[in-house]
Amino acid sequence: MTGLTLYTVGHSNHSFEVFIELLGRFSVRQLVDVGSQPYSKWVAHFSKAPLARALEEIALGYHFFGRELGGRPEGAAYYGDDGRLDCGTRAVAEDFLDGIERLVALAQTATTALMCAEEDPTGCHRARLLAPVLRERGITLLHIRGDGRLEPDRPLETAPEQLRLL
Repeated sequence: MTGLTLYTVGHSNHSFEVFIELLGRFSVRQLVDVGSQPYSKWVAHFSKAPLARALEEIALGYHFFGRELGGRPEGAAYYGDDGRLDCGTRAVAEDFLDGIERLVALAQTATTALMCAEEDPTGCHRARLLAPVLRERGITLLHIRGDGRLEPDRPLETAPEQLRLL
């Protein structure tokens, strides 16, 4: 599958209005929440229920894929001895791959952004887990940064040395 572009975005501590303005800059029409735990103590407007309601009010689609595509899946098999996510193991799990297929089908219907909490995608599972799998399918990923810049995705192996330690 080539020709498909997906955006990613971290909600960080933005106000809802600033966040929507960021999505609007790139004509995003649906948001796929890939956070494993869809709630926030600090920015409650990004919790699943209030976010879904607010997006519905402005005719922007909301879809929760955190169980399938989140960075903190259930099951000890997905974690190394150090407690960190084993992306290689997770990337071949049946439920994860089913989630990827559902995501690709959904993204073909409207301009789509994947959302998690972290503003910087290099410190998030969006770059470490999701991007490599999507890239293999010929999908272009563009990261919407908190200051409004659009950053092209790049494999973490080519990132600065300190990022390879993630």
